[in-house]
Amino acid sequence: MLKRRCRIGKTPLPGQGVVQTQGLRPHCGGENAQLSTLAIPARAPGPTRLILMLALSPTISLGISRFAYSLVLPDMREALGWSYSAAGFMNTVNAAGYLAGALLAARLARRFGLFPLVQAGTLACVASLALCALSGDFALLGFARLLAGVGAAVSFVAGGALAATLAQNEPERSSLLLSLFYAGPGLGILISGLASPFLLQALGPGSWWAVWLALAVMAGALALPLLLTRIDRAASLNAGGPARFELRPVAIYLAGYFLFGAGYIAYMTFMIAYVRDAGGGAAAQSAFWCLIGITAFASPWVWRRLIARGNSGMTTAIILGVNAVGAALPILSPHPLMLGLSAMVFGVAFFAVVTTTTAFVRFNYPPAAWPGAIAAMTIVFGIGQTLGPFATGAITDFTGSLDSALKVSAAALAIGAVCAALQRPLAAK
Repeated sequence: MLKRRCRIGKTPLPGQGVVQTQGLRPHCGGENAQLSTLAIPARAPGPTRLILMLALSPTISLGISRFAYSLVLPDMREALGWSYSAAGFMNTVNAAGYLAGALLAARLARRFGLFPLVQAGTLACVASLALCALSGDFALLGFARLLAGVGAAVSFVAGGALAATLAQNEPERSSLLLSLFYAGPGLGILISGLASPFLLQALGPGSWWAVWLALAVMAGALALPLLLTRIDRAASLNAGGPARFELRPVAIYLAGYFLFGAGYIAYMTFMIAYVRDAGGGAAAQSAFWCLIGITAFASPWVWRRLIARGNSGMTTAIILGVNAVGAALPILSPHPLMLGLSAMVFGVAFFAVVTTTTAFVRFNYPPAAWPGAIAAMTIVFGIGQTLGPFATGAITDFTGSLDSALKVSAAALAIGAVCAALQRPLAAK
């Protein structure tokens, strides 16, 4: 007589969660047994879908909450009477929050898990957008930008580590899957670029607060799928204890990443003001920003083969060099075609640089060290982008020309590429 056995579900991949089967009544029997459709569990989401859900976090926290400030800045500066130093200082406050979040991220991830940290950080960024719409008070706006920085950092560090873990479920596509997470900011840049300039034009001078409110509503809508996604808590926690991360073997690489942080943020902070000063209206500003977003979103497919070999600093150096070229192009000419080319070259590279650092960590460190290593990378990046906006804003005030900010940006990126090129692969992990 045949033994009657039945089993519902299957062992999930890390990060897929356990399929709930409570209340289902499986039909068991011999070879003629009928299988009820109720006995078939719903398919758990795979790594690709989960990483796409995770990508909504940097879409909100970076693409909208952080970078949309550049779109609103010209109107805020005129309506509120800010100098370039004051405008740069607001982004410095944001970067300081980002640095603080990076310092706390690894510890918070060990305590609460990676995915809850992604969700909490994303919600903080949505709240910061709403706060920016409430008042023109410098202190309140500064607090909102600080909150956005903290939320962006903790969600980005946790999301990057979790995306790297999920990508391991499909080794042959792991580099592409990891890149999908870092394509999120490009989507956010595209969304904000399509909406903000035209809303400012329609509502007129002093309508910056309405743009922040609209961005808060859009970010809240984008956050809903992320908040409704469930990832198995066991997969969301770090496996084992934290592994030691030594700074000395990667000191030159960290120096290059610091310069990237300082260089890219100067470009992203002041380029919309540069386009506007060159005579670009709402359509030109939107087109410029959307070109950055589109090419940033496409970057995983452009660089995937190179990133798949990213065990040394040379991968970062190549992409960072492209980034430097993109930042330097407007110095040659403010012609619209040159500005468009600058946006595309800069956009296709700037978040790919971040992807290469996570790939470098994944190639050279054990999984237990990933959150700490990514946090260390984010910290030096955060220091760079904390200093960048205020320093370039002060230089612009002194010289009276935004060309100076672009020159500093391009130089920092170029030197950063040289530093990254000197980094060799580490010993086998």
